[in-house]
Amino acid sequence: MKHDARRALPSISALLDAPELAAFLARAPRSTVTDAVRAAVGRVRAGDVGVPASIEAWSALVRIELEALDAFSLVPVLNATGVVLHTNLGRAPLATAALAAIVHTAGGASNLEYDLASGSRGSRHVHCVSLLTALTGAEDALVVNNCAAALVLALNSLSEGREAVISRGELIEIGGSFRVPDIMARSGALLREVGTTNRTHLDDYRKAIGGATGALVKVHRSNFEQRGFVAEASLRDLAPVAREAGVPLVHDFGSGLMLPLDGWGLTGEPLARDCVRDGATIVAMSGDKLLGGPQAGILIGSAEAIAACRRNPLARALRVDKLTLAALEATLRLYRDPAAAVREIPVLAMLTTSVDAVNRRAVALSEQLAGSGVLVRVAETEATVGGGAFPTARIPSRALAFDRNPQALETALRRGALPVIARIEHQTLLLDLRTVPPDRDDDLVTALMQAHAASGSGVPPVAHS
Repeated sequence: MKHDARRALPSISALLDAPELAAFLARAPRSTVTDAVRAAVGRVRAGDVGVPASIEAWSALVRIELEALDAFSLVPVLNATGVVLHTNLGRAPLATAALAAIVHTAGGASNLEYDLASGSRGSRHVHCVSLLTALTGAEDALVVNNCAAALVLALNSLSEGREAVISRGELIEIGGSFRVPDIMARSGALLREVGTTNRTHLDDYRKAIGGATGALVKVHRSNFEQRGFVAEASLRDLAPVAREAGVPLVHDFGSGLMLPLDGWGLTGEPLARDCVRDGATIVAMSGDKLLGGPQAGILIGSAEAIAACRRNPLARALRVDKLTLAALEATLRLYRDPAAAVREIPVLAMLTTSVDAVNRRAVALSEQLAGSGVLVRVAETEATVGGGAFPTARIPSRALAFDRNPQALETALRRGALPVIARIEHQTLLLDLRTVPPDRDDDLVTALMQAHAASGSGVPPVAHS
């Protein structure tokens, strides 16, 4: 019978006592090194790796396991997908001012719930309110942890146990298989569907309103577009109907767009200020989409509606922390100067940068890579907004394109010291530079060179489009 070397594996204690592992114990807690040793032995016993032939080989295996244990789960990556608001990659990157505000606030105590004027307990719900009302024209505002939470809080506060009237064409599904009707149902409101998938008229809402009606609900279809034989009642159309019936009009706006982007070819998305102007009683929107701030759910609207939400015990369960408030406030402050907002909020900068500027970067990077022995062509591409906003918009862009061994290079980039997330189209690996910050170009070059060496990829000569 053939001898199985795994039957004579060293004990955990023997490995821990080996001089070759002393350096690990000097830089990491013994419990962590013990876990790494157990993991190494477990991999050998399972047959995932061969039995190390020496204590030095065991040490190398333990080092790998220790590095895995020491690694952070949440790490920075470079988004080279061409999707500006990529939900899987954290949506909106924060402005420099927002990052500075987080550091400034997080380093010590703050007046999160302390009123400096009176010297008594305050409320975290006062922060960001003056900026939000000034920028949107709303009477009051409240910040919670995301837009879904904002919608649940609004409906629970205004329509719990009563009917929330909504068009069937607006019972949409958002990312991660979450559906608006499911979220609404959790609020305690009773869904009352009106109209059809493709056509809902103002009269459909009027006929549904009765003694059981708690609210009219309008959902902005931000992640798809209906065309053809379609009809819907606009927010402006619904507002007088809601006022006449004496019920609130709740608007799930979503995107949080604060400035018009028509000058850059991005049209059709309403502004937060428009939603207030058109008569919504309360508007729910995201902080980390087109607004360009941290993840947050923002409610703006009438003083009475916001006060009801603020009094709701759910507001405590859904509240945000000081870091979110600090980042959101710093982001909102940038909007006081629209030119500064477009320049300094990364999402807006990515969306408004000219294709010529992106092309110049692409050509310069391809030439730099060619000088290091990595040849790549520049390809014309189309970036997208993502994040459930401007769903049909295509933004001209440029990408570094690799035609040979795209899968191996993509894997090497994704698994590198600084992960780079790209996309493969028609057997070509594309790194879209519209979503890579210009100040990270050197990091991108380093990552590409390392990945190229690791994958053994060869690429064709440079051919600029």
